[in-house]
Amino acid sequence: AQLSAMFADGTAPGADVQSLWRGARSTRCEAKSCQTGKISTAETAVQSHTHQDAAVQTDRREEAAQGFQQEVQVDYTGLLSFLQRVEDAVVKELNKNWKSHAFDGFEVNWREQNKTVLCLHTLSFPEAQQQKLQVTGVSWNTTGAVLACSYGHLDDGDWSTAKSYVCTWNLDRRGLNPQRPDLVMDIPSSVMCLAFHPSQPSLLAGGLFSGELVVWDTSRTEDPVVWRTGMTDDTHTDPVCQVSWVPDGRHRSHARLWSAAPDGKVLAWHEQDGHLALAGGFTVGAPHLPRSAQLRKLVRGEAAVGVTSLSFSPLDPCVLVVGVEGGFPIKCSAAPVTTALQEPGGCAPRRAPVELVFAPHAGPVYSVSCSPFHRNLFLSCGTDGQVHLHSLLQTQPLLSLQLSQQYLFCVRWSPVRPLVFAAAAGEGVVHLFDLEKSSQKPAVSMKQAVGQGPVHCLEFNSRQTQLLAVGDATGTVKVWQLSSDFSEQRPRELNHLEQLASEVRD
Repeated sequence: AQLSAMFADGTAPGADVQSLWRGARSTRCEAKSCQTGKISTAETAVQSHTHQDAAVQTDRREEAAQGFQQEVQVDYTGLLSFLQRVEDAVVKELNKNWKSHAFDGFEVNWREQNKTVLCLHTLSFPEAQQQKLQVTGVSWNTTGAVLACSYGHLDDGDWSTAKSYVCTWNLDRRGLNPQRPDLVMDIPSSVMCLAFHPSQPSLLAGGLFSGELVVWDTSRTEDPVVWRTGMTDDTHTDPVCQVSWVPDGRHRSHARLWSAAPDGKVLAWHEQDGHLALAGGFTVGAPHLPRSAQLRKLVRGEAAVGVTSLSFSPLDPCVLVVGVEGGFPIKCSAAPVTTALQEPGGCAPRRAPVELVFAPHAGPVYSVSCSPFHRNLFLSCGTDGQVHLHSLLQTQPLLSLQLSQQYLFCVRWSPVRPLVFAAAAGEGVVHLFDLEKSSQKPAVSMKQAVGQGPVHCLEFNSRQTQLLAVGDATGTVKVWQLSSDFSEQRPRELNHLEQLASEVRD
């Protein structure tokens, strides 16, 4: 009973604890705002209070236009008085200007001037370079787009059985590959010189180490040989040093092929029955030279004088200059030879028509070049490293320029600048001379070959006059782009050339 009283059921009232936090917060809570107090504002205008219209149109009201015209009034009486007062002074100055030569020949050139000399292309044939062949000749065809080069050896030694090549590149063709020629012709003997036909773009003549002459048609990929001399009694007995196409006197569109070699022969050839036949020529012999030449010795009496170079005058195809191993440039006349060519059966070589022997170089003459702008001027260069500027009217040179301490292998007049020429030096340098600027030092010298490889040949492009092709002993042909200073004729340049040619040297 006691236990039941102890553990009787009962319900206790719920406990309630008031939240002090809520009560405290409610007592502190105030209505608050995040805006600032009222700010007084005022608008300020940025526009100007006054404005004015400035009209740029020319339109005016009729009455305004009339008023404007009426404002312009000329005092004709005062103008007449002024002109009468200054008339004598103005006429005097105009007469002085009329007689002045200060602006003679002045021409405004609106074209942009190119002041640089750039190497546009570096052409090579890897197989020829692997055989260590040298570039012996370069030639542009008559269109100025195709460049041909010949490979061979100019070193001493018997290279008659060495294989060589003739390659052509069309520089206007898209996708030009400088190491892949458009045409490669295998030649059984070294090719020593080249010359494109002056009017037929695809005909190319070459002289071989064997003494033969060959004419190729570069448009034919299969069997491009069209004419050749073969090995006959008429053929040169020494390597052909130069070939040249010379216009026929009777038919200007036709050209005859001439060749020269150290055997002393200068020969003319024509096509006959599908091959090259001898048409005439002459031999330069020691007895044919005047005593003034002062030859040191004569070997075997009637020995021929070795011809090393040849140049016909572009202004007179009956005049030619030959260079010989003795160092003498010699003026010859092709007139009797040309006459013999026209006679039936007149094809035997004649005695040398020597007219004048010039002061010699100190070694063999390697190159001669007749001026395309003056019938009496020509250049010569040789192993003494000098370029001589000669007049055909006197034996002593007008200028003697020491350009190299080694050989000079080639010299050429520019076809467009009467006072510009280029020379190829043994140091691997091409010298461009401008006689209008200086008669003593080159205007530009371009490094052609790597190391000390000599430059053997060069040719200006007569159509694309800014181009100059240069071949060297490393088997490389570089095409240089000349600046406008070298490719555009200047005012009064021909007068300067005439003055240079008229100088007399003792």
